[in-house]
Amino acid sequence: MPAKRSRWGALTQRDFRLLWIGETASGLGNGITTIALPLVAVLALQADSLEVGLLAAAVWLPWLLVGLPAGAWADRLPKRRVMIVCNLVSAAMYVSVPIAGWLEWLTITHLFVTALACGTSAVFFNTACHAYVPTVLPREDLADGNAKLQVSEAGTRVLGRSVAGFVAEVLGVTVGLLLDTLTFLLSTVCLLGIRTPEERSPRQTRAAKHLVGEIAVGLRFLGRDPYLRPIVIYGATLNFLLMGYQAVQVIFLVRTIGVSTGAVGLLVMCASLGGTLGALMATRLCRGWGTGRAMVLTQALACPFALLLPLTTPRVGLLLFGTGAFLLGVGVAVGNVVVGTFRQNYCPTYLLGRVSSAAMATNQGAIAIGSALGGVLGSVIGIRPTMWVMTVPLAFTWLLLVFSPVAKTRELPASNSSADYDGEPV
Repeated sequence: MPAKRSRWGALTQRDFRLLWIGETASGLGNGITTIALPLVAVLALQADSLEVGLLAAAVWLPWLLVGLPAGAWADRLPKRRVMIVCNLVSAAMYVSVPIAGWLEWLTITHLFVTALACGTSAVFFNTACHAYVPTVLPREDLADGNAKLQVSEAGTRVLGRSVAGFVAEVLGVTVGLLLDTLTFLLSTVCLLGIRTPEERSPRQTRAAKHLVGEIAVGLRFLGRDPYLRPIVIYGATLNFLLMGYQAVQVIFLVRTIGVSTGAVGLLVMCASLGGTLGALMATRLCRGWGTGRAMVLTQALACPFALLLPLTTPRVGLLLFGTGAFLLGVGVAVGNVVVGTFRQNYCPTYLLGRVSSAAMATNQGAIAIGSALGGVLGSVIGIRPTMWVMTVPLAFTWLLLVFSPVAKTRELPASNSSADYDGEPV
């Protein structure tokens, strides 16, 4: 029996608390990495904009390479065990960077290998985690649970990015990744404490030869659905453009604007502050406006503020960057809560891992491509022009939702009643 509901909502569930703490710890590490890894490349190895862009792309490239198989495996394997292994791999790779730095063996190749390995771990961890949430929460608590996960993710990004900038300035640019390692170990300890047994999927007994067919089922479900399809197209477009400018934002702030490493962390964390507010607001907005309207209206209000970012100048002009990043963060967080909860409620349980991974592979694959393109454009046309190239279309991406069924419904459906997909829960 689920625990009696209270003002604490999903946090009254013991195993969800452990999952939440573990995800929060992992999110803190990811927040540190977001700033620490490019700072190591720029300040310790004197990387140029192309190398920094490719490094950012390397973190997301595994979504293109293994994102779809990860969903099929998540439907087969014990999800908690997958997350534990991924945490340990990430911890080992991140601790290798400061060790190599202290021994003066650190190279840009080492950073690329670390980014690829940890990016691959993140693919499997995030896919398994998204599919695992319904195991530790009853359906009525999913929206609240996803909102709390989004709040902690955004909040730890705030803390992680500010910590990374501070540590880089005081203790050296590689030390932040040592802290990153500790967060993954804490996450592992929390996951080990979860007691709720996982329901064994019938697909866990199937032979590997069925893997391609199982992936295809998830893709067909996603591609044919009138709600999931436009949401994924919007998300991929948004991520492509967001990461296109974020791939060069550290160089933009350090070399074009001339801010210190500590200030970089503070400015970049504005997006996470916005994300924290957006996640806190998401459940209330959905109750007041409906999930469909909340999704469309928040994106329409937030996206145009991307145009403030390339207008950034030194001193008072830094407020433009902070404001734009903050409001974009609000919109992204609300969208993440709405989409995550919708997908968990809407998709059949036995398909959730594959549908989630197909959507996430599309979105995160767009991040990899956008990051690489941002780095290339930065080296060809310059850093500020690249910021403009990416943020102008970003300001209008919300129109993709306006001309879709999402904008025509107040509440997104709570379940899928269509049989227009192949595959049975056998």
